[in-house]
Amino acid sequence: MITYPILKNNATIGVTAPSSGVEEELHELVKSSSSRLKERGFHVICGETVWTQDKAKSAEAAKRAQEFNEMMKNQEIDLIIPPWGGELLIEILEEIDFDKLKNKWVLGYSDTSVLLLAITLKTGIATANGTNLIDLRGEYSDETTAMWQSVLSTKAGDSINQHSSEKYQKKWQHDNPSPCVFHLTEPTYWKTVSGKNVKAEGCLLGGCIDVIRHLIGTPYGDLKSFREKYINDEPIMWYLENCELKTTDLRRTLVQMKLAGWFENTSCILFGRSPANEPVENYTIVDVYQDLSNELQIPIIYDVDCGHVPPQITFVNGAYGELEVEDGKGKVVQHFKA
Repeated sequence: MITYPILKNNATIGVTAPSSGVEEELHELVKSSSSRLKERGFHVICGETVWTQDKAKSAEAAKRAQEFNEMMKNQEIDLIIPPWGGELLIEILEEIDFDKLKNKWVLGYSDTSVLLLAITLKTGIATANGTNLIDLRGEYSDETTAMWQSVLSTKAGDSINQHSSEKYQKKWQHDNPSPCVFHLTEPTYWKTVSGKNVKAEGCLLGGCIDVIRHLIGTPYGDLKSFREKYINDEPIMWYLENCELKTTDLRRTLVQMKLAGWFENTSCILFGRSPANEPVENYTIVDVYQDLSNELQIPIIYDVDCGHVPPQITFVNGAYGELEVEDGKGKVVQHFKA
């Protein structure tokens, strides 16, 4: 069975940087995010790694892992949120005390999803793919982003509903700050390869495909053991988002996942909106989705609220999801099975 943390009132948030830290000229982003969270009743503890960044990482792997391990063991810390993602989180996996991890939430996305997926697969502890700390610095959060707190406050045995956003952000406007951080201007429309409405269900797993693909073939990506030990071979509903891959690299990755058995007993796959997905010759992203759907004979849903084109639904690795897509609108119910 999956173990679900619970976010309590007036929780203490631990901020550590298992991937990238924050350059000095951007420290104000962390400070303003921390201040906003304190206004909402949270306590915030920032680790040393948050404030440093060199050679594409916040610190050497041993230091990053040590700080994360200490925050996971610290009884005063209820939830861990990195400032943002990065590039080299995978370096710390062999230093993480997976056998000693406490039952507490870790929330984030991008490179952080390597750690999230590894924790859930190795321990059966649910993790949350959603907002990072920096994007909580606004005067308020949009309705989709704001659901992170309700999702993480859901008790084992209960369920939580989320819906597709009304609008998404096409591009960043850093010179024009928004009260909710994002500039949500474009109508959201969830699409299906078949063009038809879709219903599906299964255990939710996923993250940023650029980086979680590197778990394949390692002790941190053992899907077979996870299925047998924690979910009794329930179907899996994958959510994936592409940060930087061209269509051919994405295609190679999806074929590798298939060959590695990651798509066995999969009910459907959701793909987030992407700033990448550049076609190679005339091989487009829709071609990629169509090829995968044809091979696996399952529904493919794309342009969902997940990843680097905000806002984001909070997807919980390990939760049992029920998905409905109808006329471009999406609904995801996550059951925290007791």
